[in-house]
Amino acid sequence: MSDELYRKNQGWGICKSCRRMLRQVVHSGLKGCFYWLGLFVSRHPVFFLTVPSILSILFGATFLNKFQRETDLELLVAPKHSLAKIERTLVNSLFSINQSKNSLYSDLHTPGRYGRVVLTSLSGADILERADQILQMHKAVLEMRVNGSGFSYSFSHICMLRNSDKRCVLDDIIEVLEDLSQAALSNNTAPRKSLRYPNTKLKDGRVTFIGHQLGGVIFIPNSREHQVKSASAVQITYYLQSYGSALQDVAEKWEAEFCQLMLKFQQEHSDLQLYPLTSSGLWKDFYKTNTVARTEVVVSLVLVLIAATLTSAMRDCLRSKPFLGLLGVITICLSTVTAAGIFISTDGKYNSTLLGIPFFAMGHGTKGVFELLAGWRRTKEDQPFKERIASAYSDVMVSYTMTSSLYIITFGMGASPFTNVESVKIFCQNMCVTVLVNYFYIISFYGSCLVFAGQLEQNRYHSIFCCRIPSPEYLASRPVWFKTMMNDGFQQSGSHDCDPYQKHFIQHFLREHYTEWIINTYVKPFVVLLYLIYVSFSFMGCLQISNGSNLINLLASDSQSVSFTITQQKYFSNYSPVIGFYIYEPIEYWNLTIQEDLRIISRGFIRISWIEHYLQYLKKLNVTVLTKSEFINILANSFLKQPEFQNYMDDIIFSKTSEEVDIIASRVYMVARTAENIHDKMVDLLETLRKHSLISRIKYIVFNPTFVFMDRYSSSITSPILNSSVSVLIILMLTVFLVINALGNVWVILSVTSMEFGVVGLMTLWKVDMDSISILCLIYSLNYAIDHCAPLLFTFVLEKERTRTECIKNSLEWNGAAILQSNICFLLGLMPLVFVPSNLTLTLFKCLLLSATCTLLHCFVILPVFLTFFPPSKKRHKKKKRMERKEEIECVEIRDNAGMVDHVTTV
Repeated sequence: MSDELYRKNQGWGICKSCRRMLRQVVHSGLKGCFYWLGLFVSRHPVFFLTVPSILSILFGATFLNKFQRETDLELLVAPKHSLAKIERTLVNSLFSINQSKNSLYSDLHTPGRYGRVVLTSLSGADILERADQILQMHKAVLEMRVNGSGFSYSFSHICMLRNSDKRCVLDDIIEVLEDLSQAALSNNTAPRKSLRYPNTKLKDGRVTFIGHQLGGVIFIPNSREHQVKSASAVQITYYLQSYGSALQDVAEKWEAEFCQLMLKFQQEHSDLQLYPLTSSGLWKDFYKTNTVARTEVVVSLVLVLIAATLTSAMRDCLRSKPFLGLLGVITICLSTVTAAGIFISTDGKYNSTLLGIPFFAMGHGTKGVFELLAGWRRTKEDQPFKERIASAYSDVMVSYTMTSSLYIITFGMGASPFTNVESVKIFCQNMCVTVLVNYFYIISFYGSCLVFAGQLEQNRYHSIFCCRIPSPEYLASRPVWFKTMMNDGFQQSGSHDCDPYQKHFIQHFLREHYTEWIINTYVKPFVVLLYLIYVSFSFMGCLQISNGSNLINLLASDSQSVSFTITQQKYFSNYSPVIGFYIYEPIEYWNLTIQEDLRIISRGFIRISWIEHYLQYLKKLNVTVLTKSEFINILANSFLKQPEFQNYMDDIIFSKTSEEVDIIASRVYMVARTAENIHDKMVDLLETLRKHSLISRIKYIVFNPTFVFMDRYSSSITSPILNSSVSVLIILMLTVFLVINALGNVWVILSVTSMEFGVVGLMTLWKVDMDSISILCLIYSLNYAIDHCAPLLFTFVLEKERTRTECIKNSLEWNGAAILQSNICFLLGLMPLVFVPSNLTLTLFKCLLLSATCTLLHCFVILPVFLTFFPPSKKRHKKKKRMERKEEIECVEIRDNAGMVDHVTTV
């Protein structure tokens, strides 16, 4: 039994040794490959400097020549595969959506061309008292003309027509205002008294819903019929035709002229406030972010250039590398331009969400630049500069290759067919190309810059002025300012015991001040308390996550669309968009049981229903029980012939055969009362009605154009971050057998989970919704955390022959400068985004700021303290060190005692 156990232990030990050998072989092989790559770059620096520059010029020109914008917002923002799109196709096959878009009211998602305006009174007075001014504006819109194809078009030429009388479709509030205006002229108060809300009766007898046309309504006290006392806002929509390429151009001109007319009318009537909106204005406001952010992006680039230059400088004029920091940022800019040119040359179309790519690339690229510069500082100064380049590549590029690969894998998952939102998919595709190009540019372009800088240093040339540094004898006779500028700060000190690169101000701060403070025993309890507070707030935020399907999250904040939406939500949020209820199979409408089922389904809704009015019509005729033929005969030949019910002819589809007439499909409209979070309520309502349609005897579907943007939005928008997180987790678990110490991967997983958890929670507390921008930032945050924490953690884990405290100090000294430099540049580059008047850039700023802050918090505060509590243990190294010290003490005692030495020698 003992022999068998011995053989098992021996086999386990052999397997463990083989795995260790495999890890060492893989690691040594990768380091060797990058060593030879560094040698190759150092021997051909001109080639690696020239080729990337030429590629950037070529692809930059391609970007400028082939630049196009994506104009279809639904393609970018709405989930690509959703049940709502299938329902829209089915509905459109029965009832044309473009012809019924005036009845299927939706706020920002109205299909086709249109012009819409909300009018309010600046003094807060009753807007109905301004009926004459509103009708004056309405008349100006009808008379407005635009030129196109040699003709002059008015609204009547391009308006959407009614099927019944081929007249322009106009909102019913116009007729209400005309009645009020005529009544005011004749001192007649009857029209005002007859005005009801939300359903009102017009002069021709029709009952219409005006809940989306009259807002901020105050009722007459104790009024049972909801009589209107006053109103705060009026909304009018002018619908245009949606077919014909020639009319599309004319309609676009009409929309532009419509906005100009509203602006002119606003200036002429200072007592009214107008908020116009057009279909083309929505996507124009989407791209307005690019225009308003140009100055801030340039300022951001300048700040990053300054920060990179200053943080790379030293007082030592020989070893200072300010130009390498500057050239590092230029390298990232060139790679980003090249990637943009590649994207455009492959028939890609630009959209405003891609504005975040330069900031993402800057965060990852500066980390690689400063890591390579730190690797150069760690090389031996007495080596030839080519070998120093090779050693820096061998030291740094293995970890940078791994982190760049994780960027490509995570964003590659976002670019996969599993992603259901096109804007996220396009962004991830572009980000993969950007990271890949950035990686090769750092190896080639920045590596060649490092070669030239190393050659200047080896030949003792000034790092800024590129002139040879004078001898100490010459400097002794020069002024103080000249000595300060030309002194290398090391040769003249007379001390060669320390590394001259350790005099870099960030490394000096970390070595002499920060590491001693953070490992202090009295600081650790406060760090633990800080982490508990961090986790508590993060958990509280994660419980309040909300989806961001609202389009205004992607628009410029000072745009017409945002102003219109805010005003609309203020005055017209009491009622949901109009929901179309489509019965797509023949049912027995005359059956009392079916009629009761329809009442149950529509219970709680405000209904615009032909079946409801028809049953009331039959009740007036004292008709109770009908056969199928009688029901359809009265419906077609009596009910629909009445003037007040003729509008329902478009809501019923009859099938005429030789034998009988049947109703094969019909529709009614329903409106729900809402209070706040109208988008969340609509999603819940849609899911509830869909589930009921599966078990109901009546086969129906519900649809509104807004559903296309809301349906499955939460699952579609969160799937990329879930897929990316799972892919990172699997990769880190699989590479446990390839890394030198598996415990490093465990620490990376825990650290990244903690950081991502904090970013999600704090982001929600900062009122950031889960939209396409925030999800992309979360994917980036995942990689950003690995990019900065992995080198720090692996340096600690692989450290031997030292205590934990010494290992932490060494890890911070080894990696802290590069982490601080990249984060300083990244944070300074984000600051100008605060001043961009755009919701998109504000979301970008908040998410990226939280990502950088949480990363710094973990790298410099949380991990240095927690690594002193948890594995890996350094006790074995402590014992070994104690034994060595004990042996040294004994040897010293033996040497001091001459008699003992003689005795030992004799023995």
